Order: sequence, then C-alpha cells, then structure tokens
Amino acid sequence: MGLLGYWILFTTPLVQSVLSSLHPDCEYVFQLEREERHCLQYITEHDNNHSTLGCLPFWDSLACWPYAVVGETVRTECPDVFSILGNKTGSVSRNCSSIGWSQPFPPYRIACIVEDDIDVPEDSYYATIKYFATVKLIYSIGYGTSLVFLSIAVLILVLFRKLRCARNCIHIQLFVTFMLKAVAVFIKDATLFASDDTDHCTLSTAACKASVVFCHYCVMANFFWLLVEALYLNSLLLSSFHHSHRCLWGFGLLGWGVPLVFIIMWIGSRMYFEDTECWDINEDSPYWWIIKGPIVVSIVVNFILFMNIIKILIQKLNPRLIQFNNSDQYKRLTKSTLLLIPLFGTHYMVFNFLPDYFNITVRICIELCMGSFQGLIVAILYCFLNKEVQKEIRVRWMKWQDNSYGAVLPGAKGSQMDTPF
Repeated sequence: MGLLGYWILFTTPLVQSVLSSLHPDCEYVFQLEREERHCLQYITEHDNNHSTLGCLPFWDSLACWPYAVVGETVRTECPDVFSILGNKTGSVSRNCSSIGWSQPFPPYRIACIVEDDIDVPEDSYYATIKYFATVKLIYSIGYGTSLVFLSIAVLILVLFRKLRCARNCIHIQLFVTFMLKAVAVFIKDATLFASDDTDHCTLSTAACKASVVFCHYCVMANFFWLLVEALYLNSLLLSSFHHSHRCLWGFGLLGWGVPLVFIIMWIGSRMYFEDTECWDINEDSPYWWIIKGPIVVSIVVNFILFMNIIKILIQKLNPRLIQFNNSDQYKRLTKSTLLLIPLFGTHYMVFNFLPDYFNITVRICIELCMGSFQGLIVAILYCFLNKEVQKEIRVRWMKWQDNSYGAVLPGAKGSQMDTPF
C-alpha cells in the first residue's frame, strides 16, 4: 500500500494495487537497502586489499565510495535511487585527503536533481499527507456509521420472528460481511498506526499480517455474499428456489467457505514464496491473483446475473402476461432489485478492467469514501425502509404501550413479507 502518510484500507483489491504504486517512499527505502548491502559486501570482500594510508571505502547513506589514495578525487554517478524521481544524469565527487574523505561536491541535492525537470516541493508532500488524512477520516466515519446501522438491522431481522425468511437470512449474512469489513478497517488501523514512529516499509509482525489476512477475507466474503444475493434473486424470479435448508447451506458454503479456501491458498503462497513486509504490497505479485481473480470473476458473474434479473422482470411485468394474484409480488421485487443493482458492483465492473494508474483520485474516492457507506445504504434500503419491518416495529411499539390494557391491535395478525419466502 501507499506509505507516504497513511496505509489506506483495501476496501477492495483494486485500491490495494492503486495505492501500492501511488507513493514511492518504500521504493526509496528498499533501493537504498539493496545498495547498502552491496556496498557492505564490497567492503568485506576487499577489506584486506587496501593500505591504511589512504581513504577506506564506506557507505554514506546514498552511495558507496571505494578505496582511494591521498590526493585522489573519486567521481561517481548519481545513485540509482535518484532514478526513481526520473533523474540520474549528474555525478558527485569526493577528495581523499590526509584527514579523510571530503564532503561530496556538488551536493547530491544539486548534482542529482534538476529543479526544472522535477518538481518535488515540500508543499506538495504535505498536501498529499492532508489528502490521505481526509480520505482516512471520511472512510472511518463511513465504516463507523455503517457498523452501527448494520448492527441494529441484524438485531431487528433476528429478533422479530415474523421477519424470519430465507431472503432475510441471506440479507443478514450480507449485513454481517459489511460489518466484518468495517471491523477489519479499525483493526488494521489500530495495528499499523498505533505509533507515528512505525516503519511501515519494514513492518513484518504476526499481528500485522493477521490484520491484512482478516481484511482480505472480509472483502472476499462480502463480494461472494453479493453474488449469493444475485443468485437467490435469479432463482426466486425463475421460481426454481426450493426453500430448504440444503439450499441455504449451499449459499453459506459459497459465501463463507469459498473465500476461506482462496485465503488459505494465498497465505501459503506468501509464506513460502513471498514472505515480505506485512503482506500488504501486492504490486507485480503473481500470487495476488489468488485473491483478485475470484473477486473479478464474482463481479462479472454478478453483473451478468443482474442483467438477467432486469430481463426477467421486464418479461414478467408485461401487462399481457402478468397474473393478477402475483402482480404485487413482482412489482415489489422489481422495486427492490432495481434499488440494489447500483450497490452490487456496477462501478467495479468499470474499474476492474482499467489500468491501475487510471484516474487514481476518482478511484480512491469511489473505492474508499463512497464504498465505506455502502453497508449503511444497504441497511437502510433493505431493513429500515422495508414496509414490513416498519410495520412490525410499529406493532411491537404499540403492543408495548398498550400491554397493560391487553388490546388486540389492528394489523398484528398475519404479516406478509415482501416475498413469500
């Protein structure tokens, strides 16, 4: 992930690949570490080949300087790390005197960075920090608000017996995945940003890796339960869904089990082949497709299923074909389905097939800021605005108020769900 100021949550895997390439801070660090290792290896190999009368080889944190005799001027090209900024055209020199090495001339900052070609003002750095701080604040508010409303929605659907049905059971699972994803945000942030002194480029602890794994699993489970919703709606409209426990168990295995299998495969591949840092940087990693591949497939299948839902609904709502006794049911299904389609990955279909660097600002805004409120919107549409939920809450409230009178309230009997399932 980007490490300039904040390691933003991978609300989706797309954001990971975007941000892992967005800021090169860690690239500088890793490049310098590689060059330092090479320099120390050189010093070790040639330790006994030089006279103590000259200037000994050393690493000055940017470049490796070889042995030189007194009076010699050593010239070296600008270190490779400056090529990350797009410039490596200059050179730096040092004189070897009787008292040791002189200061580099011209200084690295002047010799290796051309101000006309590369603009890296300090104001730009702090502006970027402020931008990511704002993004982090927005998605924290979004996930926090979503977590509260989703928790209330789950309690309502679980506690009210008349609201129990196959469709709401699937809704509950979807709500839980949104809740877990929100929890994963706060766990990850608490793990990675507990201290401002944390070196994110070299952070590699069990807690850090566990938070990343948990985050990946929550994201995958969320996408697969979105797929379950689409499968259920298709089967419902085709009248092919048999409301048996076996079907619900099958949906459960798809939503929770399949992501677990791919996560275990990814963990094994990272442990044995790419156990670097906190497992958060996936740029150019072939093992990243173990997670990203199934999610991309689920998004494509989801999109196809929803297009099929629209087609079926158009056919079923044809005035010449619709039956009187089920017209209200299909109209309610049409309304709820059309409300849900924009939330079920339409924008992911666009961004999944665009380059990672394409319009990064827009992608971050959609993936993180808007995505953090997705759970809130789902909870409002499928629980709090649901007429049957509102009716059941109203009946319970009136019962509680009139309990001492033992009154039988109108509408307290025989509540029907939006669907007969």
